Amino acid sequence: MVNFAVIGTNFVTDSFIDAGRQCDDFHVQAVYSRTMERAREYADRYEIEDCYDSLDDLAKAENIDAVYVASPNSFHAKQSIQMMNAGKHVLCEKTIASNLKELKQMLEVAKENHVILLEAMRSAFDPGFQAIQDNLKKLGKIRRATFQYCQYSRRYDNYKNGIVENAFKPELSNGALMDIGVYCVHPLVKLFGMPKEISAHCLKLDNGAEAAGTIVAMYEDMQAELMYAKITDAILPSQIQGEEASMIIEEIPDTKKIRIRYRDRHWEEIEISKKENNMYYEIKEFIRLIQEKGSAREHNQYSLWELEVMDEARKQMGIVFPADC
Repeated sequence: MVNFAVIGTNFVTDSFIDAGRQCDDFHVQAVYSRTMERAREYADRYEIEDCYDSLDDLAKAENIDAVYVASPNSFHAKQSIQMMNAGKHVLCEKTIASNLKELKQMLEVAKENHVILLEAMRSAFDPGFQAIQDNLKKLGKIRRATFQYCQYSRRYDNYKNGIVENAFKPELSNGALMDIGVYCVHPLVKLFGMPKEISAHCLKLDNGAEAAGTIVAMYEDMQAELMYAKITDAILPSQIQGEEASMIIEEIPDTKKIRIRYRDRHWEEIEISKKENNMYYEIKEFIRLIQEKGSAREHNQYSLWELEVMDEARKQMGIVFPADC
C-alpha cells in the first residue's frame, strides 16, 4: 500500500482521488491546505484521516510515502523538493516546473534522496497515446504533425468580469502554454524527440497573461504545428501525416479513438478501451515505480525536453515568470 498526501484541494485533486481509488495499493492518508478549515472540509468530503496546514509538518509525517502536488505551477519545485528531501516520492501535476532549471534541480534532489519524481502528464500514460505509438508505423515516413488543444476556460468569463483567477496569473507561472499547450508539447517530444528549432507566437491579455499560442517545430525531415488556447474551443482534431497515410486523433490529452486514412482512401478506425478517468494510468505507473524500485528516467527525459521547448517558446514570446529570475 502506498500512502499519499495531496497538496491542493481543487477539481484536479478531486479527479486524482477518484482515479487513485480505482488503483490497487492506493490510499489517501492526508491533505494539505493553507488553512486547517479548508483541509478539514476537504478531508471530510473524501474521508481522509489526516489534515495539515503546515508543509513542514507534512514533510515530517512518517505515515506518508508519496505526495501528489497540485498547487499552482510556481510552487511545484519548492514543494516537491521539500517533500523529496523528507524521503517522500512525488507525483507533480503538469507543468511539473516553471522552467527547465527548476526541473533539473528537482531531479537532482530526487536522485540524492533515492525517490521517484514523476510529472502527472496523464496523456503520456494513456492507452490512447499507446495506440498512437503502436500505429504510427502504418503512416510511412512522417512529414507533418499538427497537435491542437483549445479549450475555452470558464475562468476566462470571470477574467472578463474583472476577476483574475490563478489560471491567468503569470506570477504563478500560469498561462495557456503551461496549462493547455503542454498537452501538445509533451506528445510531440515523446513521439519525435527534440526539434532542431522552433518558432513561437502568442496572444496576450491586458494583464500580460498568455491566452493562446502557436509553436512551429522543425525536424530534419518533418515539421509540426502546435496550437493551443484558453479563450477559444477547437473543432478540428489533431493529426499526423505520413507519406502512406494520415492519422486523425480526437482529443490529444484523452484519446478515445483514432482514424487512419490510407492513400487509396480507405479508412481504418481504432477504438481505445480504457478507464473513463485517464489519470488512473499515471497513478498506476507511479505506484509501480515505487513498489518495484524502478527508474523514472525515461519519463523524466520527456519532461526535460518539454520544458526545453517551452522555455524557448516563452523566450520568443516575451513571457517571463518570476521563477525565471
